[in-house]
Amino acid sequence: MDVVPPKTVHTDFPTQVPVTIGEIRLSTPTRKIRIPPMFTPPKPTDKRTKLISNRSHFFRVLRYARPSDYALGAGTAAAGPILFLAMEKAHPSFLPRSAMAQSLRLVTAIGVAAGFLRYYKRSSLRFWGWAENAREVEMDMKEMVQKVKNKEPLYGVSVLDAHMQGVAARNSRYSQTFFHVLPWFNLVNHNQHGVDTTKYFRAAEEELERERLARGE
Repeated sequence: MDVVPPKTVHTDFPTQVPVTIGEIRLSTPTRKIRIPPMFTPPKPTDKRTKLISNRSHFFRVLRYARPSDYALGAGTAAAGPILFLAMEKAHPSFLPRSAMAQSLRLVTAIGVAAGFLRYYKRSSLRFWGWAENAREVEMDMKEMVQKVKNKEPLYGVSVLDAHMQGVAARNSRYSQTFFHVLPWFNLVNHNQHGVDTTKYFRAAEEELERERLARGE
């Protein structure tokens, strides 16, 4: 134990790291500590798929949904009332008509909610690249290139400051995986989507150049 002036900095690393406590310097053995990153990187996707966004806006997920997503959601929504009526027919409860109507309305509401969440999650999986998404990748590129050509913000204009946009982005990242506990949607425009947006500007430049050459300029 050595007495040294306060605020003295020693660089004995990597053998020993001196720690100054007041005017007492204690030498402690060095141990390598791995500091985790400040963010969680996107889950690696299949080589046949591409990440479009890991926290897409609510209405964009709806716009990119496929007809099969609507069919799956409708089937899930209808399954609840159908099963309820089938069980009632197989094993009658002999409840009053008003009680049966209330129960059927409740089951229908639960079925519709479950159908919507399943439809929404299925569309979200393609944005993350967790399912085949060639159609969505093409739609995304066309939409973003057009926005670049029109000099519009890629992900819309937000009324929130940068900090609150970051909070919204972190709260909604992969939130659909927790739908069975807490349905959570991204309703905020922000630019934190886990993708390199330079590809959109590069594609827009190439398209503008082709248009210029086609005009003979």
